[in-house]
Amino acid sequence: MNVLKIWAGACALTVALSSGLAAEVSVSQSNDPTAPIDARLAQLLGQERAGLALVEGSRLAGLVAEPQKTAKRPLFAAVASTNAPTRAAARKATEGAPRVTDPMWLAAQPAPKGDQQFRCLATALYFEARGESLHGQAAVAEVILNRVEARTYPNSICGVVNQGGKGGCQFSYTCDGKPETIGDRRAWDVAGRIARAMLDGAPRELTQGATHFHTPAVNPKWARSFTRTAKIGSHIFYREPMRVASAAPAQVATATAPLRQSARTKQD
Repeated sequence: MNVLKIWAGACALTVALSSGLAAEVSVSQSNDPTAPIDARLAQLLGQERAGLALVEGSRLAGLVAEPQKTAKRPLFAAVASTNAPTRAAARKATEGAPRVTDPMWLAAQPAPKGDQQFRCLATALYFEARGESLHGQAAVAEVILNRVEARTYPNSICGVVNQGGKGGCQFSYTCDGKPETIGDRRAWDVAGRIARAMLDGAPRELTQGATHFHTPAVNPKWARSFTRTAKIGSHIFYREPMRVASAAPAQVATATAPLRQSARTKQD
């Protein structure tokens, strides 16, 4: 069957290719519509043979020959070879890094413990974000750690969490007059695990360097001039603009604006 199909295709192509050489031969029967069908076929086959005879043997062989099979190249072979070192480096860089938003990984870690800085971070996550997802709690932890590394904030976690300013406390649970009572042990364990993972080097890749956040229920003035970087759960995150040494005092003062209303009012 394949041979017949190839032969038929070759014949059709041959007739098309040789039409210029045999232009003086008419294949039309429109002048004699009463001619018998077998006579028409005989005439057509005769013309086809004549056309084939005019085609070079090498050209005809090329028409009927099966196409050569070429080895298939993987679709992404070039990309894979080019990016292989980059991907390998990325895997090496993140190998062993805490996967703070992976619930299976987080649950497999030992019971969290640490010094006073660890407790300050865990406490802030508990009172500010315990109703959030793992991503949401990790995002709040990023803000606190980003502030620790910024020059305009205290250089310790406890210092950042307990910092006060003209507008009040940064985290209002620290000065709302209520005792810091841990009533939900499960939520405290989760907050502690996230705090431990972040202190152990979990990548900060959720908020793009944010130093502020608030809930949609409030609209602080500083949000108008800060760069919005993410919305995760019920929090909107911002990165404060770059400031130069000659920044006006009013601009610097905005850096100590409170982050948001305490989650304690919402959750307790």
